[in-house]
Amino acid sequence: MNKPVEVQTLPHWIGGKPVASTSGRSGEVTNPATGAVTKRVPFANAAEVDAAVKAAQAALPAWRDAPPLRRARVMQKFLALLQDNQKALAQLITEEHGKTLPDAMGEVQRGLEVVEFACGIPNLLKGEYSENVGTQVDTHTVRQPVGVCAGITPFNFPAMVPMWMYPVAIACGNTFILKISEKVPSASMRAAELFREAGLPDGVFNVVHGDKAAVDAILAHPGIGAVSFVGSTPIAKYIYETCARNGKRVQALGGAKNHAIVLPDADLEFTADALIGAAYGSAGERCMAISAVVAVGAVADPLVALIKKKAQAVKVGPGHAEGVDMGPLVTKQHRDKVASYVDLGIKEGAKLVADGRGLVVKGHEDGFFLGTTLFDDVKPTMKIYQDEIFGPVLIVLRVPTLEDAIAMVNANPYANGTAIFTESGGAARRFENEIQVGMVGINVPIPVPVAYYSFGGWKNSLFGDLHVHGVEGVKFYTRTKVVTTRWPHQDTPAPGGFTMPTLG
Repeated sequence: MNKPVEVQTLPHWIGGKPVASTSGRSGEVTNPATGAVTKRVPFANAAEVDAAVKAAQAALPAWRDAPPLRRARVMQKFLALLQDNQKALAQLITEEHGKTLPDAMGEVQRGLEVVEFACGIPNLLKGEYSENVGTQVDTHTVRQPVGVCAGITPFNFPAMVPMWMYPVAIACGNTFILKISEKVPSASMRAAELFREAGLPDGVFNVVHGDKAAVDAILAHPGIGAVSFVGSTPIAKYIYETCARNGKRVQALGGAKNHAIVLPDADLEFTADALIGAAYGSAGERCMAISAVVAVGAVADPLVALIKKKAQAVKVGPGHAEGVDMGPLVTKQHRDKVASYVDLGIKEGAKLVADGRGLVVKGHEDGFFLGTTLFDDVKPTMKIYQDEIFGPVLIVLRVPTLEDAIAMVNANPYANGTAIFTESGGAARRFENEIQVGMVGINVPIPVPVAYYSFGGWKNSLFGDLHVHGVEGVKFYTRTKVVTTRWPHQDTPAPGGFTMPTLG
């Protein structure tokens, strides 16, 4: 008789070492391709979050006072270790998230590019200087760290989204607590080990696991000065409002309904290929996935026919297998929720062109698979348009003109990313100028900015003023101090009077 396989329970990472949880609560981590439970993850309580904060507070003074160049050298070593371990990190992502190994490799690459950006922190922290703003008076600015910062990250990018946050925060001189998604914990735990190997002092980077109780403990803790979040819009709004009430700096990135406008002059083959990857890559579990196509005029019929053909040719299977285009969804519950939207779309009267329900992957019958799904003739009043489905479901809406298409996108409450496909420079320029969306692609379906630009949407896709990574990330994780200086000489008149001082 075979003995049951013992499932590992992960620790937290606090003060530079693994720490076993004492909360008594935990959840399961599954392999989405097989449905098998592979690990257990503890759910931190308030005391464990407090322990992480205390470790971060203890490490803060020395790390804050370390020269930026010294911090940059730690980042450089961390970058090299990430590059050496890129495939191993990607394999962890594939095992816990389900995305294909090449997609996971790309995720890690985009994450380590933020680390690469953070290696330039000595230059990024430079302030401004003005000489003689008044008689013998000079003014300069400095950027100083906020203190203990925290990040709360989603399941869909186990490595990249956390790396949008903690490398920049830590390079700026802060210490950091990461509350990763309980569904995909291992990649960030491995990153913590690599950070220690790179020479990061104990307590500068901490990782805790958990659910809402851990999140609420972070939001309420007086020792945390700034919180970054990526997730759904309702939770982003909750994070933003709670942090504001508790006096914390906050950036909370929410959900999306990303549109791609296709004009009649677009190269159809190029456009369809781009949309297939943007809609079905990572099983549609991307905050920048294209989930709505707005077909303008006569392009609709041939475009839908071509997308259908290409969608039905997408190879679905376990993410580690060669030649697979799309893996499973992250959990059974999420797969079933996405499938319920297909049922709903039919009830609402949309035309189901390709149906991914009922897909069975041979040898992986217990996996959380859903095939590529395509709806046509969708109306803005339908829930499959209004809601962020977050799965391999692409919908097509039809409008007569570019003006109508722009109006439709601008009327949507989400404003994360959008794209237009056209060969007309004039149409593209009008779209770029008039669209009310934070990230825009011109013949680029997923316009995720490179690491030295900032990532963030508008409207209900972002709560807060500053985006993540890039220069705006540096601004978020630092506070500006303005210093006005006078060094009086023997002949300098003494300041006096009771009126507002003026310089000149």
